[in-house]
Amino acid sequence: MGQTLSEPVTAKNTACCQNANFQVGSSSMQGWRINMEDSHTHILSLPDDPQAAFFAVYDGHGGSKISEYAGKHLHKFVTNREEYKEGDVTEGMKQAFLEIDRVMLQDEVLRNEQSGSTAVAIIIKNNTLFCANVGDSRAVASIGGRAEPLSNDHKPNNKEEYDRIVAAGGWVDFNRVNGNLALSRALGDFIFKRNEDKPQEEQIVTGKVFHCKPVIKACLCAEAVY
Repeated sequence: MGQTLSEPVTAKNTACCQNANFQVGSSSMQGWRINMEDSHTHILSLPDDPQAAFFAVYDGHGGSKISEYAGKHLHKFVTNREEYKEGDVTEGMKQAFLEIDRVMLQDEVLRNEQSGSTAVAIIIKNNTLFCANVGDSRAVASIGGRAEPLSNDHKPNNKEEYDRIVAAGGWVDFNRVNGNLALSRALGDFIFKRNEDKPQEEQIVTGKVFHCKPVIKACLCAEAVY
């Protein structure tokens, strides 16, 4: 989705940070896109919950505005949720994904934005890792030297995704939503979220988290990838 260059931009933007609990490295590359469309966040101690750390990758498509907004704000939506404050991190993350999508849709600038973004986010709190995602960006944890998938790809040819797309008035062609989008859940992509007879969770493309996986007492390292 979107225009591409004749050859990729391969310069890397690399950063690292650490505290007593975490040592983090990140690296991003523009690749074939006309402009950099992706964003990522690493916060070792959340301002509104210092005992928790937040890491996320946002793989934008069709532009950078949605991924940039999510990169700056999703963690705030999570910690502001009542579910999160009451100790239900899983539900807090699920509801935050939907809420940030509603807020962007109501924004005068973003509501007509043609871009969208995957999101894969991890919170580590009280020796437990929680992962929530929409789209096809992936997270993998190394637990005792064993790779543990944390995320689920949301593709339009998956039966549950296909059924929702068709029920909302869309179609799947060449494994793409309406012949266009190669993933079936995302933030933004508001052109696919305009069925007034369907709730937010049942739109052609939805920002609803299908699964939020907790992993307890074992995460040695976690890697989020595009």
